[in-house]
Amino acid sequence: MAFFPQLRLRRLRRTDALRRMVRETEIRVTDLIYPLFVTHGRAVKREIESLPGNYHFSADKLPGEVTEIAKLGIPAIILFGLPETKDELGSGAYASKGVVQQAIRQIKKTAPDLVVITDVCMCEYTSHGHCGAVVDGCVDNDSSLELIAKTALSHAEAGADIVAPSDMMDGRVAAIRRSLDQGGFQNTPIMAYAAKYASAFYGPFREAAGSAPQFGDRRSYQMDPPNVREALREVALDVEEGADMVMVKPALAYLDVIRRVRERFDHPLAAYNVSGEYAMLKAAARNGWIDEKQAALEVLTAIKRAGADLILTYHAKDAAGWLSVR
Repeated sequence: MAFFPQLRLRRLRRTDALRRMVRETEIRVTDLIYPLFVTHGRAVKREIESLPGNYHFSADKLPGEVTEIAKLGIPAIILFGLPETKDELGSGAYASKGVVQQAIRQIKKTAPDLVVITDVCMCEYTSHGHCGAVVDGCVDNDSSLELIAKTALSHAEAGADIVAPSDMMDGRVAAIRRSLDQGGFQNTPIMAYAAKYASAFYGPFREAAGSAPQFGDRRSYQMDPPNVREALREVALDVEEGADMVMVKPALAYLDVIRRVRERFDHPLAAYNVSGEYAMLKAAARNGWIDEKQAALEVLTAIKRAGADLILTYHAKDAAGWLSVR
């Protein structure tokens, strides 16, 4: 092996053109999935205070937004709904005229080639803010499965391309697969939030989605942050139950988990660059402490380098613009 001065690794860093030629990890616009929040009412486009640059949209205001997203080359969005009313069983989640169901139909009329992924969970729709049915003061796993499966089927019936359960109930992927197949949607893929941690980085999202639990927390069903072997077990179970794609959430604080999942499984792997990770960069950039473009692209590159094929990120629109001029 040659050593200095014959070996000079800086030779290939000398110019931007050289650096681009030997770059090992490349972020593409087609790697990105953009989260959208849809709400009830009409003519609503309201910026989310905790997620600057992101908005609550009513269904009638979506055509302009999704047209812009499609023009940027972003291939997919994921929808989260804010219903007008909530109840104990989250009935708005699976209502045929629910906010997400209406949004899917509107988006498919406007941008039929845009892949519509739907978040399948109950927390935005339940009066108690938990991700399933509450029985005797506890989130009951088995009685939640029917509600979650009904929600996924209603999304498929409305035209969703992919359903993405995020509740972390045991057995939900199998329940959804069975419901979809029996409903005639054998070709609708499931993107499972397979390793979703009980993270402190969800704060801005819970404000944006109005989904904070009204009692307790979600640690009895979302994963404990110190655990990685358990994440591999969770992914393995979701794959066995029929998940077509798997996800790790959050991303930035769990790059090691992404890497371990990538090394173990061949399924398409998504990672969610969550609201708190986004908000930290936005806040630091607004204070002049970091360059937002460079920091955001560095974060996205780290997530891709760790092994993610797809990245859900609130920076997707900005990143699409930045990548087009690099």
